[in-house]
Amino acid sequence: MAEFSQKPGKRHDDDVWGSAVNFLLANARLVLGVGGAAVLGIATLAVKRLIDRAASSQDENDTKAESTCLEDSWKELSLLKATPRLQSHSSPAALSQPVLLPGPSLFAPEGPADADPQPSPQLTSPGPLCLTFQEKLLAFERDHVSIPVSHVALAKQLAGDIALELQAYLRTKFPELPFGALVPGGPLYDGLQAGAADHVRLLLPLVLEPGLWSLVPGTDTVARDPRCWAVRRTQLEFCSRGSSPWDRFLVGGYLSSRVLLELFRKALATSVNWPAIGSLLGCLIRPSVASEELLLEVQHECLDLTVAVLLAITGTDTEDLLLLAWPLEGLAGNFWLQDLYPAEAARLRALDDRDVGTRRRLLLLLSSVCRVHPALRQLSRGHLTQVVLRLGEEEVDWAEESLEKRFLQAVELLVGSLEQASLPCHFNPDVNLFDSLRKEEIDDIGYALYLGLQAPEGLL
Repeated sequence: MAEFSQKPGKRHDDDVWGSAVNFLLANARLVLGVGGAAVLGIATLAVKRLIDRAASSQDENDTKAESTCLEDSWKELSLLKATPRLQSHSSPAALSQPVLLPGPSLFAPEGPADADPQPSPQLTSPGPLCLTFQEKLLAFERDHVSIPVSHVALAKQLAGDIALELQAYLRTKFPELPFGALVPGGPLYDGLQAGAADHVRLLLPLVLEPGLWSLVPGTDTVARDPRCWAVRRTQLEFCSRGSSPWDRFLVGGYLSSRVLLELFRKALATSVNWPAIGSLLGCLIRPSVASEELLLEVQHECLDLTVAVLLAITGTDTEDLLLLAWPLEGLAGNFWLQDLYPAEAARLRALDDRDVGTRRRLLLLLSSVCRVHPALRQLSRGHLTQVVLRLGEEEVDWAEESLEKRFLQAVELLVGSLEQASLPCHFNPDVNLFDSLRKEEIDDIGYALYLGLQAPEGLL
């Protein structure tokens, strides 16, 4: 009788639980969707059976049967967890809500002690996008190559103001020396500056008297250096030494770039009142004493700028050359270095204008990559420009879609040139631009670029 009296009560409890479950699931479908309601229903049924198991005294067979049924329910729940759920799109707000990752249920049976713990519920974040190398290259260009327009304008304004102040100083300090107008220029002005606006050239032309000077190629001198030229004084039988104000800088009958550099380095470091000029321009100006070049370090609250003052000879009656006073070594110490930058910039511009190409963009990318990569900083803009010019003359497709191919070709060309320790100048094949690098530097650069060919993303 006792057994008979318990079964109706149990059946009544089952009916109550069943009604509750049905009511819960009916509303859960509206909120969670069909998949979520199924998970909730199985979990609710499992809880109910655990409570029944604790409240009722069943025999051993009933307990085994109940345990088997409960394990089947958790297996079904695990399968539902492993199945991706479709989110409801009933409202736009639901699309913006974070997705809850399935974690361990509070009512899940304990697993083996050595099993890996499951992660707790957490908010998912969008997975990493599988970008192509072309897309990564364009993203690198956006983040590391572009310069704010305001910084470019400020750098040009500061360079122009410094040029005017320096011009006034030279007229007062060296009234006997005929100088041309100081002309700001360089990559920043030609759209070839990558990254920070940190380099401006101030060309200070020397006005030489026509007929008193001639240019001699470096290969025809004792230096045998194809990079440089000698400026020889002529017509001494008609215009004796001292007839030209530049005769005071002669060494062995040649206009010495070294003597001029020493004179101007001392003047810029000790004679010019840079604190006063900087205060007037709203910045801090200091001459660089560590470099043999004539460099001015400019610090503004918005940017840092390096201004290079370049003593220049801009051609003669028969030669269309730009020669710079440069700290050359050895027998070429008194000679003048041929500056190829104007010709390089003009040629790149002409090639890009011909086919609306991306040669200059490639140069900016390569320059930025080498600037941020520790092993590639020895590759100068001159090295990279020569590589781009060589590719620019050979390849025909320079659309933006081919930027990835051209980038990898440039790296491959550099690796091949480094293997031979030879990078001929585009305008003068007798000049090897890698002569300025040590063997150890060539090896380090070549190895870094070789790894870059295997995994190009590592260069960015």
